[in-house]
Amino acid sequence: MYRIFKSTRLPALIVLFLVCVGQAYAEQDNVGAREVVESFQSELIAVMKKGKELGYEGRFDRLFGPVTQSHDLIKIVRIVVGREWDRLSAEQQNQLVDVFTRLSVASYAHNFKEFTGEAFKFDAEEEMARGGAIVHSHMIIPGDKDVKFDYMLKKKANSWKIINIIANGVSDLALKRSEYTAILKREGFSTLIAKINEKINNYSQK
Repeated sequence: MYRIFKSTRLPALIVLFLVCVGQAYAEQDNVGAREVVESFQSELIAVMKKGKELGYEGRFDRLFGPVTQSHDLIKIVRIVVGREWDRLSAEQQNQLVDVFTRLSVASYAHNFKEFTGEAFKFDAEEEMARGGAIVHSHMIIPGDKDVKFDYMLKKKANSWKIINIIANGVSDLALKRSEYTAILKREGFSTLIAKINEKINNYSQK
C-alpha cells in the first residue's frame, strides 16, 4: 500500500512518475477536455462508492493515478508560487512538487470518502484564450444543494490537463497562491513544506 511518509526517495520517484504519466497520456490522441474531466469524475464516484471499505489509505492509493494523470501538478505548483519558483533550488522545486502532489491526492481522499447517491453532470464546455478550455459541470448531492465545478484545462502535448478547479465560484488556485506565496516570503521554504505536510497529516486522521 502506498505510504505518504517515510521515504527519502519519494520526491524523485513522484517526479519520475509524473513524467512517465505525461508521456503515456501524450500518446492518447483525440481525448478532449470534457473527456478528461468526466473520466476523473468517474474515478471519484467509484472511490466514493467504496470509500468506507477502502479507508483513507485505500482511497489515497486508488486516487493517486487518476489525480496525477488528469492534473498538470507541476504547472499548478509553478503558478501557485509564482516568481518564488525561480528562487528555489532544483532540489527544493522537486520537494515542493512531491509534497504538493501528496496534498492534492490527500485532499481528494479526504473529501470524497463516502457515497450517498452523488452524481456529476456535464453543463457546457467553452474555449479560453491561449488555447485553454473550461468544462462546466455540477455535482448533484441528494438532500443538499448542487455544487458547481468549473474545470480550467490547458493542452499539454496531445492531452488536456486540469490546472485549476473553481468550486461554487471559489478558485482553488487563487487560494493556494495567496497562502503559499505569503508563507514563502514571510517564513521561508521549510515552513511552507512543514505546513503542507501538516495538512496532509490532518487529512489522513479524519
